[in-house]
Amino acid sequence: MTTAPIRIHADHTTTKHLGNWTTGTSFEVRERRAAGVLDLRSPGIEAGDIEIRVDLDHAMLKLLVADDAVVEQDGLRWTGRGRVKDTSRPTAGTGRVIRLIGHIDHGEVRIHRGGVAVLSAMFSRAYVEDVKRAHRHGGLPTVADPARIR
Repeated sequence: MTTAPIRIHADHTTTKHLGNWTTGTSFEVRERRAAGVLDLRSPGIEAGDIEIRVDLDHAMLKLLVADDAVVEQDGLRWTGRGRVKDTSRPTAGTGRVIRLIGHIDHGEVRIHRGGVAVLSAMFSRAYVEDVKRAHRHGGLPTVADPARIR
């Protein structure tokens, strides 16, 4: 069964999708002079590879991924400056494959893993609201590390 990709569009704004926000494995991200954050660490995301089709124009896309995730960027076409920044890339990634496909015009994709991904999620309004919800209703916050809560 093929499901339609989850579409994310940002134009001159910032969008953040954190915590357990989806179960899908196919995404279409279009950004123009914008910034976006996608949290792909949730255990609720269906098993298998993740495909992200990007169309970035002077934009930045940040992906929060598991420590052992493999990010494939062979399907990207570039115009102008930009790159995929993955400073803590594992030498022998054995985890889920995240495939980046599409076009980037003067933009970049940042990959955050481990503690850096947790900090990226924690410095958001969504995290503050999640902590307040957890305090009111009991339980633990899920935005900082969605894989911790099952």
